[in-house]
Amino acid sequence: MKYRVLALACSALVFLPGGIVAEVPSVIAIRGARIVTVSGPVIPRGTVILRDGLIEAVGDAQPPPEAWVIDGEGLTVYPGLLDALSTLGLPDMPRLNGTGRPNAARPRSAPAPARGPEDRPLNTSYLRAAGELSLTDRRLEAARNAGFTGAVTFPTEGVFAGLGAVIDLAGKRPGEMVVQSPAGLYLTMYNGGFGTGYPSSLMGVIAYIRQIYLDAGQYKAARDIYAAHPNGLKRPGYDKWLEGVLEAPRVLLPANDPKEFERMLRLGEELNLQVLLYGLAEGFRAPEILRKHNARVLVNLRWPEKPRGADPEAEETLRVLETRDLAPSTPAALVKAGVKFAFYAGALEKPADLAPAVRRAMIAGLSHDDAVRAMTLNVAELYGVADRLGSVEKGKIANLVVTRGDLFRDKTEVKYVFVDGMKYEPETPAPAAEVTR
Repeated sequence: MKYRVLALACSALVFLPGGIVAEVPSVIAIRGARIVTVSGPVIPRGTVILRDGLIEAVGDAQPPPEAWVIDGEGLTVYPGLLDALSTLGLPDMPRLNGTGRPNAARPRSAPAPARGPEDRPLNTSYLRAAGELSLTDRRLEAARNAGFTGAVTFPTEGVFAGLGAVIDLAGKRPGEMVVQSPAGLYLTMYNGGFGTGYPSSLMGVIAYIRQIYLDAGQYKAARDIYAAHPNGLKRPGYDKWLEGVLEAPRVLLPANDPKEFERMLRLGEELNLQVLLYGLAEGFRAPEILRKHNARVLVNLRWPEKPRGADPEAEETLRVLETRDLAPSTPAALVKAGVKFAFYAGALEKPADLAPAVRRAMIAGLSHDDAVRAMTLNVAELYGVADRLGSVEKGKIANLVVTRGDLFRDKTEVKYVFVDGMKYEPETPAPAAEVTR
């Protein structure tokens, strides 16, 4: 007996923020679709079975009798897209511009001037994105409509902005969105400028970062000694600013040109940190520097452009013009150099800008396969969650995007998005496919 997808009589319905209705049958099969696993070869025609929020089978699989079956004829199944750096789920957090430069994360209220690192200025490393999530963020729905099922989301204010989390873009409660926390510590090069207290310059910020990590090392040593032999020792105090620094499995540092690549990578090596560089506007200029340091990088999909309101008569340097023209060639240059990278869309004005931005990188030489990988498996690998996300494989979280046409191509339609096995459709979908029971 056949039913329309949007009129399933026997499946549970969940009404979500934004008026979306999602079906939650426990078993779903997408049958006869093209499957881009990312981690392995493309399956020209196969079946993906989802059960209780996980992928149960991929390929030549027979849907079980209890499954709701979606006809996959003419459709392609991909792993759900992952935004490698964003503020999704944190509606009150200042939006990214993705550079980490002084104006990238200006605090909403000016802090009291600090005298030195002991005052812990611009440090909210204890702030956890996982504890600040909100399902009321209207961007979640727009991101799902563009094919995103997950993101790595971070606080963005100050120098030591806070601890990020890998999240799914749906859930009944905010806590259900969290896949991994903490995912890393987001740092910027923000400084208040001369006369605003410590730190007041770029070099001051870098010195401050060094001092915080020196303090954290001493704090950890004292804490460990006390934990091992507390009798007869004065207990060390609790420092929430340093606890967050110590807890981070990796650190995100901004870098957009070759000089910044060297500076940030050497800083990471000096402090023995696992570093992810973000920005990379001029990555095309010196991929060999990144390769030499075995760097792992996040490429901003908001390509450089002339600032709005800029004087049309103002002269611009050749370097600025060249960067604006060649920035989309950075991903292809990174692939050629063997540098692992992922894309982030958190600095884009809206999720719908994703496909045009990726197409610019493809026009500049990036293959379609590498573009897909940069928004799926590479993100998961860089954040240590590839055992759960990033590819269409048995046992992984059932986060998928189903399209009519190839991802990122012009006029490709996102038909369905699955998050934790729950199906979502864009607000204005094409006529629904049929299902059988």
